[in-house]
Parts: sequence; structure tokens; C-alpha cells
Amino acid sequence: MVRIFITGAVGFIGFNLAKYLLENRNNKVYGIDCFDDYYSVKLKKKRLNILKKKKNFYFRKIDICDYKKFKKYVGLKKFDISINLAAQAGVRYSLVNPQKYIKVNILGFINFLKVLKQNTKKLYYASSSSVYGESNNFPLNEKEKLHPKNVYGITKKLNEIIAEDYFKKHNIKIIGLRFFTVYGEWGRPDMFFLKLFKSLKTKEAMFVNNFGNHDRDFTYINDVVMILEKLFTKKIHKHEVYNICSNNPISIDDIIQDFKKNWNFKVKYRPMVKADVLKTHGSNKKIIKHLNFKKFTHIDEGIKNSLNWYLKNKIYKIS
Repeated sequence: MVRIFITGAVGFIGFNLAKYLLENRNNKVYGIDCFDDYYSVKLKKKRLNILKKKKNFYFRKIDICDYKKFKKYVGLKKFDISINLAAQAGVRYSLVNPQKYIKVNILGFINFLKVLKQNTKKLYYASSSSVYGESNNFPLNEKEKLHPKNVYGITKKLNEIIAEDYFKKHNIKIIGLRFFTVYGEWGRPDMFFLKLFKSLKTKEAMFVNNFGNHDRDFTYINDVVMILEKLFTKKIHKHEVYNICSNNPISIDDIIQDFKKNWNFKVKYRPMVKADVLKTHGSNKKIIKHLNFKKFTHIDEGIKNSLNWYLKNKIYKIS
């Protein structure tokens, strides 16, 4: 039985990963989360209640920034795989509260490495497409120079620098995951699609930055989980990063206009936020080559699945 440890276990990606691993494989999943109130704690509790019903799931409420409690919980436990998905997310919020990003995304990540470097066979951590910043060299590959333009992206770039340092000094082999605009079921309320869905249902106007003139490389959560599963079986020889992306940027305004054909809802456009980038578009050649992963979910199917989940579970009442 494979023993897997997930930080941020009731976050968007952490929950979906844990749920899949518990339902589809002979795994033991250990998870921690601090239930930060950046977005709806009720939503996180709904996720946790689902996981608690699964066999071989073990959870503890712990803040990754609390080194003593974190270390005490891990103790002498041994894991085959540990993945750090605990983070302060959101590009725009990093303008308001940069200290929190530095604490959670940097100190928390260092704690993850310190506590688990001797307890785990394989280590993985969440980076972000935000490390690239405003680049026009599309599609962006993993060798592209990094020029993050916001605090969130800077903290993720520092994660990669720290991971590389740990490999060189301590021979800690670890994989970084540059996630590109992940969307899908059980997503965060501050994400584009959930804000759109809420507007469809409640008729409250949704705010759209840069008048909708953004392109995003949307990556469906089920694809992300399948890619992670494949990465978990890969031998790790060094510190390495992978783009987790669909290689298919979509215009925000195109999506809005498509929905307007069938739905009556209000949109309030506003100027671009300085911390944002105009476009994200990652190359997925590396995951296709190394993992032989080729079957990416079409955006239409992903949106349909996400909307059905949102309405069925009445997420608009708790987000």
C-alpha cells in the first residue's frame, strides 16, 4: 500500500488529488490543512467531509507554518510520496497582504522540506505559471527565463530556487509543478469560472479585469490529477520542474460571450490590475514526452462538468 502525504489536503487541487487516490488505487492518504479563511471555510469543510468517508484517509488540522506541530505530527511516519499543495493563492490578493504570501509560501515550504526530507522517498511541490511573468515567447517552456511581476509569482520562483538549493546541498530530489489556471469541480470561489457561475445563478454582476482581454491556458482539474498520478510513478534524479498545462489559451471575453448566448447575466468590466499578465500559454511537450500524457479534456467538456457540479451542489449558497 502506497503512503501519500498531502499538505493543503482540503484545498482545490489537494482535495481532488486525495479523492482520486483514495477511490482509484490502494493508497493510504495522510493530509493536513489549516482551514485558512481566504475563501469559504464551509466549502473546505464540505470537501473534508467527502474525504472522511473514504477508507484509508487520515487528517489533522495543522498549519504548515507551525514548525513544531508540523514536525510532531509527521514524527517517525514514513511516506512514499509527499506533495506540498499548501499555499496562499491568488495573484491580486498578494498586493494587499504580501506578508502572508511570504510566510505561507516561503516559510511553509521550507518547513515542508526540513520535516519531510528524511521521511519521504519522493517529494513534489506546487509552483505556478506566475513565475514566468509577462512574456511573449509562447508557448512558454520550462527553460524560459523567469520574470514574475507579482508577490505570488515571486514566492513561487523562490520555492524553485530553494528546491534547487536543497538538491545541490542535500541531494534532495524533488519535482516542481507549474500549474496553469487550473479549473473544475470543487474549485475556489475567487476563480473566474466560479465567479461566472455565481453570476449566472444569482444574477449578481461579475467583475472582469482588463475588459475581458485576457487569455488563459485553462487546465482541467481531472487532467491535473492524472498528470500527477503519472509523475508519482516517475523516477526522480534531480530537482526538475514541469508545466502542468493544456497548451490551449482561451480568451476570457470569448467565454463570456459564449455564455451570453444562453444565459442572462451582468458583467462589469474594469481596467487591468498591474499584478496581472495579459496571457498565459504553456508548452506541454515535456509532460507529453516524459509521461506520454496526450488526452487533455476539451474546454467545453470541462466547463459543462464544472457548471453541473456547481448547480447540483448549490455552491452559490456557501461561496
